[in-house]
Amino acid sequence: MNAAMPLPKYLDLASSIEVLIQKGHWEGKIPSVRWVAQQHKVSAVTASRALQVLRDKGLIRTIERSGNFRMPPPEVDRWALVLRPTPGPWQAATQEVTRAGFEALARRVPQHVETDLFPLVVGMTPPEIWPLVRTAKQRGIRGAFLLPSRCSDAEMRLDECFLTCCREEQLPVVLLERNLRGQHRALEHDLVAVDDLYGAAACTRHLLDLGRKRIAAIVASPTSSHNDRVAGYLYALHSAAQPSGKRTGDYKAFVLQQSDDLPNRDSYAKLAAQVRKHGIDGVICYVDYLAVGLMVELLAHGIAVPGDVAVVGFDDLPIGNWFPIGVTTYSYPSEAMAEQAVRLMHERIANPDRPAVKAVVPGQLIIRESSAGKN
Repeated sequence: MNAAMPLPKYLDLASSIEVLIQKGHWEGKIPSVRWVAQQHKVSAVTASRALQVLRDKGLIRTIERSGNFRMPPPEVDRWALVLRPTPGPWQAATQEVTRAGFEALARRVPQHVETDLFPLVVGMTPPEIWPLVRTAKQRGIRGAFLLPSRCSDAEMRLDECFLTCCREEQLPVVLLERNLRGQHRALEHDLVAVDDLYGAAACTRHLLDLGRKRIAAIVASPTSSHNDRVAGYLYALHSAAQPSGKRTGDYKAFVLQQSDDLPNRDSYAKLAAQVRKHGIDGVICYVDYLAVGLMVELLAHGIAVPGDVAVVGFDDLPIGNWFPIGVTTYSYPSEAMAEQAVRLMHERIANPDRPAVKAVVPGQLIIRESSAGKN
């Protein structure tokens, strides 16, 4: 009698990894193809085919640019993550910062977050969005976390349409980082945000402590996050000018607006020209990629950073640490944000009629070369 034929190498490898998954070896993210190939001394092709077998069995799921993740058991909470950051070269990095928080949380508290259920495009109508919401609920999605767009009124209307459809289909939503675009907008949905007011005040105090006298804050959109940063900046300047304060002097406020209707490079050049015109020696940018763009423009005009102008950003994005002049920044506490968002979601599910609440999460001021001191 002939001996049984051995399994193909990729099937044998898939079986070995499946055993590890069933034993709970990985709680969330599954190792990459490269790691599997190196660990099991097989080719990348064999490792890739083995992981495909596990995907076909429904044991793992691949999220573009994030990796492979273990599919949770049916009783684990399932959420939708809807991220609508500003389009541009750093859009993916901004999305990744938010996703990373939920992924880190899922490694501690088993749950599953879907990131591709709602491909929202300007112009979509309720009849186009309702089926997406219903399908999500059929897949076991219990709620959605939305980072609203800040870009335009058209994007704002799309966010409103999405929220209306979710409300009508009784899918709860928690907002991330900011309320919907609009000045003086009432809070109608639970919101988890970075403590932008304290963060901007901390950035301003940091620049004041360095001896900067003419400090500007740059914002771009009528959103709650930008408004809170302006408020924190103005509060810190006001406090510094009080007779009882440690500092003396008249600190004039400069709130600069980034143009929405210009390409990034042109808007950076325009802002740099304003910095030069007003003799500004310290700048707080609403995000790190703006800080880098502004620094490049200033340096191109012979303005030393931080010698002549100290620059501070927000969010601690990877770009802020890519260059010799690293960006001082107020970090985005992604895992703590995710934790608070899930907490609010559970509270909303348990008590659907309670008033909307806002939770703020403190970040951390990270000091790098862009504000290291005057030469």
